[in-house]
Amino acid sequence: MYGYDQTGAPPGQGHGPPPGQGHGQGHGGHGYQHAGHGPHPGQQGHQAPPPPPYGAHQGPPQYGQPGGQQQQPLYPEPSPPSLQESIRAFTTGSMSAEDFQGIFSTSKVYCPRGDTPGFLALHNTQQPVIPMFSTLKELRAYAGKESKYFVITGAEVLDLLPSGYGFVLDMEGEHRVVFDAKAVEEMVDFAMRRMYG
Repeated sequence: MYGYDQTGAPPGQGHGPPPGQGHGQGHGGHGYQHAGHGPHPGQQGHQAPPPPPYGAHQGPPQYGQPGGQQQQPLYPEPSPPSLQESIRAFTTGSMSAEDFQGIFSTSKVYCPRGDTPGFLALHNTQQPVIPMFSTLKELRAYAGKESKYFVITGAEVLDLLPSGYGFVLDMEGEHRVVFDAKAVEEMVDFAMRRMYG
């Protein structure tokens, strides 16, 4: 009898009708046997329930099997990209501003500092900007091996940045990004809406 795709049988069941059944036999209503509905010809006894194909840890849980909801995920959630990877993705257009800001706000940012606490600003630009770096290596490439620095999160940058200042990330890097004072205000507004609605 035609109409049942025998190649779609679960792995381990083989292809084609079970031994001893031809196209004219087995009109029992299903067309092919599911694992667990009785022994195939040539099997000894009844196995209840049969083991999942290729081991229990592969693939999604089979529908109808008990305990499928309790399986732990095989792989942990992927970690978010680093700040340096995010800068590259943002500057090449493969990451949205909102996604970038989400990663920036929780990332460590390396800031050069002078003898007194606080940000060091560059005033030889159109607007004053503060250089910041995604890694210590990037900071050292800009300011030298012995330079002083402090580390804060991106969210703290937005909280502590003086009004009217922008910042530049990875100034000496391949993918540098500049946020002027207006862009910083927009980032602060976005962060506030995200936190407080």
